[in-house]
Amino acid sequence: MARESESGLPIEPVYGPDALEGWDPAEKLGEPGEYPFTRGVYPSMYTGRPWTMRQYAGFGTAVESNARYRQLIANGTTGLSVAFDLPTQMGHDSDAPIAHGEVGKVGVAVDSVDDMRVLFGGIPLDRVSTSMTINAPAAVLLLLYQLVAEEQGVPAEKLTGTVQNDVLKEYIARGTYIFPPKPSLRLIADIFKYCRAEIPRWNTISISGYHMAEAGASPAQEIAFTLADGIEYVRTAVAAGMDVDDFAPRLSFFFVARTTILEEVAKFRAARRIWARVMREEFGARSPKSMMLRFHTQTAGVQLTAQQPEVNLVRVAVQGLGAVLGGTQSLHTNSFDEAIALPTDKSARLALRTQQVLAYETDVTATVDPFAGSYVVERMTDEVEAAVVGLMERVEDLGGAVAAIERGFQKGEIERSAYRIAQETDSGERVVVGVNRFRLDEEEPYEPLRVDPAIEAQQAERLARLRAERDRAAVDTALAALRKAAAGEDNVLYPMKDALKARATVGEVCNALREVWGTHVPADAF
Repeated sequence: MARESESGLPIEPVYGPDALEGWDPAEKLGEPGEYPFTRGVYPSMYTGRPWTMRQYAGFGTAVESNARYRQLIANGTTGLSVAFDLPTQMGHDSDAPIAHGEVGKVGVAVDSVDDMRVLFGGIPLDRVSTSMTINAPAAVLLLLYQLVAEEQGVPAEKLTGTVQNDVLKEYIARGTYIFPPKPSLRLIADIFKYCRAEIPRWNTISISGYHMAEAGASPAQEIAFTLADGIEYVRTAVAAGMDVDDFAPRLSFFFVARTTILEEVAKFRAARRIWARVMREEFGARSPKSMMLRFHTQTAGVQLTAQQPEVNLVRVAVQGLGAVLGGTQSLHTNSFDEAIALPTDKSARLALRTQQVLAYETDVTATVDPFAGSYVVERMTDEVEAAVVGLMERVEDLGGAVAAIERGFQKGEIERSAYRIAQETDSGERVVVGVNRFRLDEEEPYEPLRVDPAIEAQQAERLARLRAERDRAAVDTALAALRKAAAGEDNVLYPMKDALKARATVGEVCNALREVWGTHVPADAF
């Protein structure tokens, strides 16, 4: 019986030389580290050193998250990845009425430079690479991080890491947007310019398909809509007067790794090839670094199950292997209990150990691009590429990513894909072990990690103390300067940094921008 890939493409039982008839290795592959980068962005890939092992973590207060970060570093993680709670992601303080019940729940609560100082206390920021999953208020959190580094005596030019800063996918799939698309893109361009001048080693954006995949996007949709967003960001920066080779080397991407290894490997290879071609042919990039699609991968949270959660250890190992075989630059492996609650210390350690087994106990790091020339993977790479290009052309026909978002196109396509997946799961056509097949009559009890609801009151007390101690006139002056910059054309990050240094809160800074730019109201699906 014929099978289909996650993107709806046919998978043949047997592939032979005819699958690559007329196929030109020089055009399709090249060498590792060379255009079109199908085989990887670096010549040696993991034979020189493994990928960066990041573990996404953050919950409750800055004190609790700091303790988790120290444990991860002690266990061998080579990069931190910060999860912020929903109020922080939406630019609200912990004592705002809208934040009630959400403080510290899905990430750490950060309201001011005081919290950021605690969050990274005792962690040398010149020796740790930090990724922050933050979008609409990305500039605010980046500047708080820079301020804490300055307090540690670490110059900005030594800071390395990433802010996700990808607001377009928020309109498509995730929903933690604040401002309308136009001022959001202006803010992103300001971040590009600021980092080039002030924090040159920082990755200014992580253009994300992961959250689209979690919302139900197929692999082809994930890549197509992510690269379309990337094109929009490049156009915005170029329109703001930046040379493509000045900022493109600091662009990075963020994808999911599902359990379907072959298609996932093909997906990553196709994405690199498409992006290299777009950057060279559409934007005239000259530097090879501008054409490299460097990406972080996270294993598929949407594929984790609350039923028989230990089976997720197997899923995560398979997904992590697919990411490595696909050539990721950094990897987060999910904890087996994340479908139930926040990861425990033990489950977070096991997730990291999964990466370490892949890196040090298998032979996948011994050679570059093990699947090169595979009949099935090369054929699937071409087919995924064609499907991706077709979707990207549909976005372009609608006027580009922002115009398509305003018409609800990407959201509608993803919703249809998610509905198809749900139907297949409900009917049993799509097997999910422990959910619709191989079930247990009775699940074993599991004690999850829980966030103390008293955190909300503690954060409110910290905010009250901060507002009582700080120089209110200095804060008001700095926020007025921020509003003036937002209403004009000056880079908003410089007055924003002054406000945060004066101990303005995340909510106050975002509210100042809301006053000038307004907030986004979503359109109905296309």
